[in-house]
Amino acid sequence: MATTTEDLLTTGQVAKLLGSSRQRVVNLCERGELPFVKIGTHRRVKRDQVEALLRPRQELTRDQLKSLWLHQAVAGSLVTDPDEVLSKARKNLDRLLRQHQGTMTEVWLRRWQDKINDGVGTVLKMLNSEDPEAVELRQNSPFAGVLSQPQRKKVLESFTRSGWKQAA
Repeated sequence: MATTTEDLLTTGQVAKLLGSSRQRVVNLCERGELPFVKIGTHRRVKRDQVEALLRPRQELTRDQLKSLWLHQAVAGSLVTDPDEVLSKARKNLDRLLRQHQGTMTEVWLRRWQDKINDGVGTVLKMLNSEDPEAVELRQNSPFAGVLSQPQRKKVLESFTRSGWKQAA
């Protein structure tokens, strides 16, 4: 889905929506907490990114938190061997896209494809983030097989020791 100029807001418009200063919006952009695009020398922020900031943060369910822990372990592998991890994810994506043509799963897999094409930094954000998009993306993860069974087991044992009961 293409972004139209109507979907892009100036930092001043974002500041009004957030009830903050324009400088605070610029700071959020520069720290990477608010994604933006540059049009000439001006920052523009997608409306949906602002709306996501305005929504109250949901508490993660036990399954979502367990998935986050597993994907954080994948992130560790990604930073030590990005070529191998991304290659495995791309192969998984190809297989999964053939299996899930025309479904909502395909939509999420295509979003993963975009994130992977954006590079390691973008993938790391999705593996570690608690924002709603990242939570949904992890439910359709192309990173199967990145962790060995012993690694996966250790992560799940750590998760359980942290106070969460392991799922059956």
